[in-house]
Amino acid sequence: MPLYDGMPAFPGDPPFRMEPVSRLDRGDPFALSRLALGSHAGTHVDAPRHFLSDGAGVDALDLDALNGPCWVVDASDGEGHVGPHAVDGLPRDSTRVLFRTANSKRWTDPRASTGPAVGLQLPTARALLGRGVRLVGVDGLSIESDPAGGFPVHRELLGHGVIIVEGLLLDGVPGGPYELECLPLRIRDGDGAPARVVLRSA
Repeated sequence: MPLYDGMPAFPGDPPFRMEPVSRLDRGDPFALSRLALGSHAGTHVDAPRHFLSDGAGVDALDLDALNGPCWVVDASDGEGHVGPHAVDGLPRDSTRVLFRTANSKRWTDPRASTGPAVGLQLPTARALLGRGVRLVGVDGLSIESDPAGGFPVHRELLGHGVIIVEGLLLDGVPGGPYELECLPLRIRDGDGAPARVVLRSA
């Protein structure tokens, strides 16, 4: 997701701001901007430290878990959540799974529904753990089906060492196999960090 002033943010998170410090159009020798943003702005990675006080920071995450073969699950059938049935068709060796839901359309089409964001149910998280998944990504700003609750999906996945990627832009991406490239900013002891995430055809 591109970072820009006025972009969507999780309720209560700091908004993204870009302020020019020096500008070519006013005679400065170069352009330079000041950025203000939360650690979970736009497309970002959640580190265990996001919910676990003794969890690893984003700078300590295993790059092998963040990069490699992945599977995109098309869960854009209009449900208000991603239930455990969405995991049924995954190939057995899938260790990185991204869920495309109705959320992606909201980022690109202003006419799309503005209802509650689609997230994962706790049984879905447990089904993924049972398959040995190391990374789970969603196209919403939170992986939770109900972000106002106790964040059970975050706690379940992060507590078992599974990396979470949120805010993906997957509109127009068919379900199936891909090669994932995900590199979060290397923020020391960070609870999370914006990331550039790219899918290549497998």
